[in-house]
Amino acid sequence: MKKDALYRLQHTFGYDQFRGEQAEIIEHMTGGGDALVIMPTGGGKSLCYQIPALLRQGVAIIVSPLIALMQDQVSALQQLGIQAAFLNSTLTLDIARQVEDQMLANQLDLVYVAPERLKTERMLELLRRAEISLFAIDEAHCVSQWGHDFRTDYLKLSMLHEQFPQIPRIALTATADERTRNDVIQRLGLSNAKQFISGFDRPNIRYQIAPKQNPKQQLLNFLKNEHQGDAGIVYCLSRKKVEDVAQWLSQQGIETLPYHAGLLSDIRQRNQQRFLREEGIVIAATIAFGMGIDKPNVRFVAHLDLPKSIESYYQETGRAGRDGQPANAWMVYGLQDVITLRQFIESSEADDFHKRIERSRLDAMLGLCEITTCRRQVLLAYFGDSPTEPCGNCDTCLFPAETWDATEIAQKALSCVYRTDQRFGVNYLIDVLRGSENERIRRFGHSQISTYGIGKELQTAQWRSVFRQLISRGFLNVDLEGHGGLRLTEQCRPLLKGEQKIQLRKDIKQEKKTRSETRKSASFATSDEELLWKALRAERTRLAKEQNLPPYVIFHDATLMEMVAHRPASLDEFSRLSGVGESKLEKYGDAFLTVLIRYRDGADTQSDTANETLQLFRQRMDVEEIATRRGLKSDTIYRHLAQGLEQGSIELSEVVTLSDKEVNQIEDAITALPPDQQNALKPVYESFNEEYSYGVLSCVRAAWRYKSQQLLGENKSVV
Repeated sequence: MKKDALYRLQHTFGYDQFRGEQAEIIEHMTGGGDALVIMPTGGGKSLCYQIPALLRQGVAIIVSPLIALMQDQVSALQQLGIQAAFLNSTLTLDIARQVEDQMLANQLDLVYVAPERLKTERMLELLRRAEISLFAIDEAHCVSQWGHDFRTDYLKLSMLHEQFPQIPRIALTATADERTRNDVIQRLGLSNAKQFISGFDRPNIRYQIAPKQNPKQQLLNFLKNEHQGDAGIVYCLSRKKVEDVAQWLSQQGIETLPYHAGLLSDIRQRNQQRFLREEGIVIAATIAFGMGIDKPNVRFVAHLDLPKSIESYYQETGRAGRDGQPANAWMVYGLQDVITLRQFIESSEADDFHKRIERSRLDAMLGLCEITTCRRQVLLAYFGDSPTEPCGNCDTCLFPAETWDATEIAQKALSCVYRTDQRFGVNYLIDVLRGSENERIRRFGHSQISTYGIGKELQTAQWRSVFRQLISRGFLNVDLEGHGGLRLTEQCRPLLKGEQKIQLRKDIKQEKKTRSETRKSASFATSDEELLWKALRAERTRLAKEQNLPPYVIFHDATLMEMVAHRPASLDEFSRLSGVGESKLEKYGDAFLTVLIRYRDGADTQSDTANETLQLFRQRMDVEEIATRRGLKSDTIYRHLAQGLEQGSIELSEVVTLSDKEVNQIEDAITALPPDQQNALKPVYESFNEEYSYGVLSCVRAAWRYKSQQLLGENKSVV
């Protein structure tokens, strides 16, 4: 069994060895056992059910809340030669029935299903009639009331255990503390399941947290210094802020799209698809965005507001660096964030017990922000991991925080709260401490109290830092029913009486760093390597557009970087790259080898390889003869000839043996596509039931483009 699993890993998925506990999980599932898997994002959770689905008899049912992403998930599997489909509300009745028929005929390996569909009687009857190999419940934390993405539809999934007790189940998530794990086990009936907890560390992510000063400008500096041209996510607390940030960043030259639940669904979907399919797009979003996003080369996740818990923070930052390359988790936070989140908790309809839990989670999040030691140690300890050494890859490790004896200053702040009757917010208290002369202070008589003007040694920003830290450390509470006034806690008594000292963190403006100091991913030793990298990415984009797929579904950046490093010169060498299985080798090997050969001597000779094909073609050799002579696939030769067709240097009738009627039908199919999809050949390929190869279709499209350009030029000259 282990050998079969390894064979599938190497030949289907293109990886040499399993990582961590993958092999043990796969063996357990293939043998019919239930499992709960906690594994960090990018750790390879999907393989833990995909490979057992290929090894067990029948079709695997994958429960996922991500309807908008199912098409891409299925397309990625189909690229590997796996028979996959999905069933959700976006399908027409006819297509849904086709998928159901395929399930019953045992023609599918995996089917993705939304939880709300799974609980319908029609779907349950289908499951009873089909041969099911396993159930996989992805994003399993959604079943828990303690999870940060609680979904009521997940509560019904316990019926899988009740109605199909003999079929193995696997529940998977990247983020679950002990309370959430216990909830998942109880609600899904997994008390006898074997637990695999693989740790939570994402060593490639650098954690950076700073107090808010000028948040948008801080964000812009971060992006320009460290992530120019990179894809990333910026999280904001409100919809209004999302749209404001997206517009402002776009005005600064960083293309940014908004995403939140208040946008029309077609706009949301379009923005999400652009983020997935285009390079270098930034998306500003509420937490409505991100779960299940498989884009591997998200280089940063930024938070402009404080997340409500460490679970949320870990889940959201985990969307960066899925490819294992260096990535940044950057955040700024402020006192108003704390007040807003506490207002959310207190105004919720939850009972006192649940509110108390949410308060403790927020306090833990604040503690992570204010810590002066290694952030990763604190983050992992929250989930039960205990790293013994500082990580060396967070801001507090790289730029150790300075602390200062703030005992006397803290006493002044606390005394001022007391002397003003615990009724006022931070801004007013700072005005009193600094001795501001304004009408409001005079009206309340606070220019006469003992704490008036005793804090002139600190600037306003420094006092805000003091109050923020006193609140986060539990010496002060925000009276949410009293319009944000600060109140003393019992904890402050020893400090006020001089029985306790306190060290606070200095908030220091970070010096600007150059890109070379902060960025380590996708850096190359020579300009030739960078040119090759760009050419490989361009080829990947071309192939992706032809099939209307995200580029990373073709190959991840990590695979392209291996191409640059190893320069494979044959299909055999190409097959040894990580991420190249048999299906992708057959589909894309020739196309990428063509680029690699073009740049073999350090520069693009444009298509020296395409020109060689054109020269042989002009010597009256046909496509098959050229392919044999050059050791390339016929589709690659057609693509070379398409370059000549688009330039008008050869005629379509010389290249393909199609009738005028067939050419017209293909052209009609291309022009029937929306303008932004006319690069995609997959819909055309499928509309003719795969009768014409991609190479032939690319030639017809190239000739059509040339003809269209000629007609456009004639029309302009007439005008």
